[in-house]
Amino acid sequence: MTGQIAIIGAGPSGCFLAQALLKARPELRVDLIDRLPVPYGLVRYGVAADHQGTKAVTRQFARLFERQGARFFGNVGVGSEVTLDDLRGAYDAVVLAAGLSADRALGIPGGDLPGVHGAGKLTRALYEHPEAEALPKLGTHPLIVGNGNVAIDLLRLLAKSPEELDGSDLGAGPTEWLAGSGIEEITITGRSPAAAAKFDTVMIKELAKLTGVTIRVIGAGESDDPEAQKKLAALTALEGGDGPRRITFRFGMTPLAVEGTSGVEAVRFATDTGDETLPCTSVLTAIGFDTPGDLPRDALLKDETEGKLAAGLYATGWFRRGPRGTIPDNRADAKALADRILNDLAPDPDKPGATILQALDTLTDYDGWCRIDRAETANPPPGRCRAKITTREDMLTLARQEDMP
Repeated sequence: MTGQIAIIGAGPSGCFLAQALLKARPELRVDLIDRLPVPYGLVRYGVAADHQGTKAVTRQFARLFERQGARFFGNVGVGSEVTLDDLRGAYDAVVLAAGLSADRALGIPGGDLPGVHGAGKLTRALYEHPEAEALPKLGTHPLIVGNGNVAIDLLRLLAKSPEELDGSDLGAGPTEWLAGSGIEEITITGRSPAAAAKFDTVMIKELAKLTGVTIRVIGAGESDDPEAQKKLAALTALEGGDGPRRITFRFGMTPLAVEGTSGVEAVRFATDTGDETLPCTSVLTAIGFDTPGDLPRDALLKDETEGKLAAGLYATGWFRRGPRGTIPDNRADAKALADRILNDLAPDPDKPGATILQALDTLTDYDGWCRIDRAETANPPPGRCRAKITTREDMLTLARQEDMP
């Protein structure tokens, strides 16, 4: 008897889970459901535009739909077009793999002043997410709070010259915005000492390739831990340069307040030697992510055990673990959860499965995504590998076009 499984979220965690399920049981019916008209989620709208090697994972995800039999149901809002209870009633198992897209708030006085921008909000605009807001003015001295990989991605993009973005999929609007930003200095701050910073060493080494910058590292400290020493060595190797755009790393800086009247003027920090105030023209927060509220994550995860939330309901990826781990980490998480689901699975032949989705008149499918993909990659501008379709309406129009014979 064939089981039917719905995965809410067609990003990396959802795709890795579908791969693991279908590898173990090719006869399963696995449907990936996403609120966007296109699949791949974080890979398309979260991975840095200049990290095309990381984005290449979509080629193996394509095989999921083209060879393994998974189906894509796009432009479906869970909670609007269909409810979670509807899906649980229609499928033998439902998996929440919707990720986390809301920026975690600073939670300090002044944290809501004009000029404070979450990294997720900013990168969605940079990577032309259809629901993104307009790119903001950052001024000459933006300050980044956070020192994980997201913070380093943002730093690198803000510091690059237009020529250094060749080969990326950064759109014309974001490219023009970066070129005209007028940024003179970027300060990046972290609460922890450098030895305990959350960025990967390889991300720091990539910054050494930047041209046109001068880099300072203040208060990196020392460590006896071999892995930490690699981070410190990579940071030390960055120092120097003679470019006009300055980058300053600061560590052991706990933000206390964002200061300003009508907008950001400075951030006050607690340090080992007392309070210190750093002037800046904007604040970019890269301190983690949370659920945007369309799914009641906290309530759903209340009794979570190894990915299982309730009978026939599971969670994986960032939705389950929080904003920790890289795309490859999701693969191991998915394999373990797939084993659990298959052990629990008790197919019910009376469940309608995707029938409840197929009646939706705004649905997109994998063939529709392929039309969008071909349009984006057919004739990209010089120095770019694709030109993204940026609005939901245009994506839906392309997705529904009949292929020419």
